[in-house]
Amino acid sequence: MTTGTLPTQLELFPHVIEAYADAEGGILTNDQLYREVVRRAGLADQAVTARVPIGKAGELYSPLARRVRWVQQTLRRLNVLSRVADRRGVWGLSESAGKNLRGPQAGVALVAFSTALGVAVWGSNLDVVDGIDEPISLVFSSVPYFLRKPRAYGGIADEQEYIDFICRSIEPLLGKLAPGGSICLNLTADAFERGSPAQSIYFHRLVVALHDRLGLKKMNDIVWEGSKPPGPTYWACVRPVQLCSAYEHILWLTNDERRVIERVDNRRVLEPHTDRHQRFVEAGGVKRYATYGDGAYRHRPGGFSQQTAGRLPRNILKRGNRCADTERYRSDAQRLDLPVHGAMMPVSVPEFFIRFLTEPGELVVDHFGGTIKTGMAAERLQRRWLCIEIMLEYIRAAAERFRHCPGFAIHPAIERYRSRQADELVQLDPLWREAS
Repeated sequence: MTTGTLPTQLELFPHVIEAYADAEGGILTNDQLYREVVRRAGLADQAVTARVPIGKAGELYSPLARRVRWVQQTLRRLNVLSRVADRRGVWGLSESAGKNLRGPQAGVALVAFSTALGVAVWGSNLDVVDGIDEPISLVFSSVPYFLRKPRAYGGIADEQEYIDFICRSIEPLLGKLAPGGSICLNLTADAFERGSPAQSIYFHRLVVALHDRLGLKKMNDIVWEGSKPPGPTYWACVRPVQLCSAYEHILWLTNDERRVIERVDNRRVLEPHTDRHQRFVEAGGVKRYATYGDGAYRHRPGGFSQQTAGRLPRNILKRGNRCADTERYRSDAQRLDLPVHGAMMPVSVPEFFIRFLTEPGELVVDHFGGTIKTGMAAERLQRRWLCIEIMLEYIRAAAERFRHCPGFAIHPAIERYRSRQADELVQLDPLWREAS
């Protein structure tokens, strides 16, 4: 059996949803789900056990299981499905399915709003990426975090499922990424083994998976030190075992470590010299000969006496979480009676990487757009941008911050959307027909 005989991921959506809806208690093991999907889709029984080589490594995977799991993860992000606690491979309908955040129908993608430089699309990133018809210079995204307790915007509690999910979300982008283009992922450093003060090593496993499965080379792991609340709450505040977490990862990857040299330039992100260093330079720099570290480091008179444009940034990025853009978004969301996104970064973080890794006019993509922070940073820096967000409430509130931008336009149905009007608006039959 070949993958060509299988329904597409989008065609599997109704079969997966109906299988859970008809199951006792709305709960199924993955094996039960695969067999139900085979039955409902009219596939041969062998579809459950068929294996084919996938990826550069040629490892054997089940095409059916791979596609069904993608549907599961998409429905999880829509708060329709959730994993059953302490039962591996068992999923069920979420109690809060459809109550809080609203995602699009399967296969539907709609331009929510746009400016002269960029576009914000409401839809699943896997539905939208194929439509990109020019090279991407940078993918910058704050992906759903690896969390033991998922939040409203999503989260996966199983380590291997999380790694698979991230790899699946990035894989379609690789064919669009310019040679030497960059991918930057904001990932949590605050993940622990279940019921233990030991930190999870999911991050290291993810780096290896991105290298081995997708051929992405690690350029750097930049530490973003922000103003995080004390945590982990239990192991640092209740049980005095751990130190408080103070940073998050920004993992910088490239598809070609040789061509990336032609694209990036750290001189674009030089920082001002400190007053102390400036006085040192003006005084003539080093005054004497000296050696340190068994001769590895040598100082000579006149060293550090030349004026330079600035100092090179270190790979520790210190940016507080509060910013005017976030305050504006919160105000807009509350005014529109929409839920506020629970995890936002300051615009200064994507601004740094966009300035560092791209040039004006190049394309920046964020496939987990959230409140469109990457789009705002790109807009300010005169880069073209595409942000994809699956939750209508987030993208609607985000649109307000772009009204001052040249060429701003918003879809009429998106502009009318309010949380209180959800039932009447997101019948959205005209909108679905137009988007399809």
